[in-house]
Amino acid sequence: MADRHPSLRAYLAGALVARTGDDMAGPALLLAALARTGSATGASSLLAAVTVSAAVGGPVFGALLDRAARPGRLLAGALLLYAAGLAVILGGLGRVPFAVTLLVAVVAGLLGPALSGGWTAQLPRVVPGKRLPRANALDAMTFGVAGLAGPALAGGVAEASGASTAVVVAAVLIAAAAPAAWRLPAPAGPVATPAESVATARPAPMTGLVASGVRAVLGSPPLARATLTSVLSCAAQGLMIACLPLLGERALGGAGFGAALLSGAALSALAANAILARHPRAVAPDTVLWAAPLLQAAALALAATGRPVALVVAVIAVGVAEGPQLTALFAVRHREAPDRLRSQVFTTGASLKITGFAMGAAAAGPLAGCSLPGALLVAAGTAALATPAFFAVRTADRPARPARPVPRA
Repeated sequence: MADRHPSLRAYLAGALVARTGDDMAGPALLLAALARTGSATGASSLLAAVTVSAAVGGPVFGALLDRAARPGRLLAGALLLYAAGLAVILGGLGRVPFAVTLLVAVVAGLLGPALSGGWTAQLPRVVPGKRLPRANALDAMTFGVAGLAGPALAGGVAEASGASTAVVVAAVLIAAAAPAAWRLPAPAGPVATPAESVATARPAPMTGLVASGVRAVLGSPPLARATLTSVLSCAAQGLMIACLPLLGERALGGAGFGAALLSGAALSALAANAILARHPRAVAPDTVLWAAPLLQAAALALAATGRPVALVVAVIAVGVAEGPQLTALFAVRHREAPDRLRSQVFTTGASLKITGFAMGAAAAGPLAGCSLPGALLVAAGTAALATPAFFAVRTADRPARPARPVPRA
């Protein structure tokens, strides 16, 4: 039980507060930029700048975490810098050239993976191995709660006190998680580097460490197929979420109902993960990884019909697929990642997922402009591709077995 493990309680509380602030920051920045500049294009560009740089920052920050003797302290510093970056962005909106604000957003976005993969990579140091499956499900639930509470807080605070205040609250929440990160346990053994020279005892250069993290993801069949499956699923999510305002307008009578649909998906994902937390070993993580995209694809195809009841059912089904898939993804990473590269595996995977989501969202605009049902069917097809991709990587990269067993000395 989480309430009987103080370290896990502190870990989950910090993760929840930080991730809620992060999920609040995106919508708050969007609203603040729109209010101060009056440009919808500028507002979306600012949000894209914060998001897209995470693809670069993830592997680098993961390498730094794996090198650190006290990764929790590095994580705490990243949270404070990220919160400060949000404050600088807010202070520059409408006061300095917009290109400068975009540059600050790109730099701040480099630290985004700290709140997702960087934090989750520390979980095995917080709980014993036998408690890890349940703790892993609880950790995944923090994403669901944050995804539900963050946008709602952003909208509520913006309506009550203004969009600028919403950005400030998001920054405060992220910074408030720094003490919990600071107290995260240190690695049990000495920090190892993959290319350390025995003769000189010099640590490997940063480029070598980043490359070793990428190789760890791509060179391990279980990690590679889990990552590919999650990226395709995230691309489908990006397509769907970008279509939600139009779906709300056409099927439910108002674009604002699209946000309510997103909350429904977050609630169903949270409920599914709550059940999984009570029975963490009921289904193998690898099975969930390839089965969940099939449910996601079927739900997106149902949403393409445009009927109100079908749309609500589809969004709930999408959440039921996404919640356990995230838990399964974390379980596979915890199981397969080498301890010396664990943070890099998590942050590199998070960066790739963010990139897939951004690509899906970017493609949704032109597709939905031509045909909204067509865009949803493309999303369904993208999700469906995740299942054959899972098995294709497993078949292609399975190592050959020796002809006869090698006796032990």
